[in-house]
Amino acid sequence: MELIQANPPLLRRLAPLDWAAALLLALGAAYAFRSYGGYMDGYEKAFLVLAVPTFSWLAWQWSALRNLMGLIALLSLAGISLYQGDLARAEQVFWLKYFLSSQTAIGWMCALFFMATGAFWLGLLARSDFAERTGSALTWTAVLMGFTGMMVRWYESYLIGTDVGHIPVSNLYEVFVLFSLITALLYLHYERRYGTRRLGAFVLLVISAAVGFLLWYTFSRDAQGIQPLVPALQSYWMKIHVPANFIGYGSFALAAMVGVAWLLQSRGILATRLPAPVVLEDVMYKSIAVGFAFFTIATILGALWAAEAWGTYWQWDPKETWALIVWLNYAAWLHMRLTKGLRGAVLAWWSVSGLVVTSFAFLGVNMFLSGLHSYGSL
Repeated sequence: MELIQANPPLLRRLAPLDWAAALLLALGAAYAFRSYGGYMDGYEKAFLVLAVPTFSWLAWQWSALRNLMGLIALLSLAGISLYQGDLARAEQVFWLKYFLSSQTAIGWMCALFFMATGAFWLGLLARSDFAERTGSALTWTAVLMGFTGMMVRWYESYLIGTDVGHIPVSNLYEVFVLFSLITALLYLHYERRYGTRRLGAFVLLVISAAVGFLLWYTFSRDAQGIQPLVPALQSYWMKIHVPANFIGYGSFALAAMVGVAWLLQSRGILATRLPAPVVLEDVMYKSIAVGFAFFTIATILGALWAAEAWGTYWQWDPKETWALIVWLNYAAWLHMRLTKGLRGAVLAWWSVSGLVVTSFAFLGVNMFLSGLHSYGSL
């Protein structure tokens, strides 16, 4: 009988480039400690230390992510160095004005996401592998430009003033960029995991919708400006609560679009061009499970933040109430799948309708309700 050989432990499978990437992360963290440690509190130092093994592990698991992080670092450092401490150079230096300033890089991100959506749909409808590969490449490039823009924006906020500088996850403009990037990265992970690009046409639709809102919000409200943080946001909790929240939102949005694909296939629409129903159900389940885990963490962190900022863990603020509704919705979805064995159209419709609930919690509360979270209003 032929013996099945188990995969060797992770550390034995690492290539020299993997170790080099981890070393560069460690050196970058050491440089940050040396240069900016005096400005950090204990929590920020702990975040920096934990970032090294966390991102090293992620890079070891996914080599494309390692390459992406390296390119983001190179482009971000290039953009930062071109400023030479003067924010006015954003309109004077060619590479900043047309590529690497935060607004320009995020503009490129928006354009590339739109182009990727078109490429994926062309690939799906015309059965063109080249168009699908182009869509995937455009999505990767959009993520690169978006994260570069966010990193450079972080630096730009400190050029405005040390009392203004903050991580760029504090208002609707910034979190819509974050949502688009996280959703795209999650899609790219599942594209690799399941070996199919056929879901890109659906997932990129929700990203393009977010980008469309971002552009409207930018041009109609001049929302791209960097503003000082309101007192409630001047906390280390923001650095972890908001990203965790938007991993949840991105996962739920992705699951909804996979639900749309399942429903179309069940009705014979694009049935021969989409992955098998069992694959769609598995992607939907894993995406909601990941989103639920991160949304749970974000809710707990939000309660701790509320206790520090307002003196109580929960005040039934509209944002908190709708976050609880979102949590209960997906807790029930997972319960029905895992313990009751529910499958098929009910879960697909539930996933799609969940996007409506999540969208209202994400954006509708800011538009129509007021409360302690009104600093993110339209």
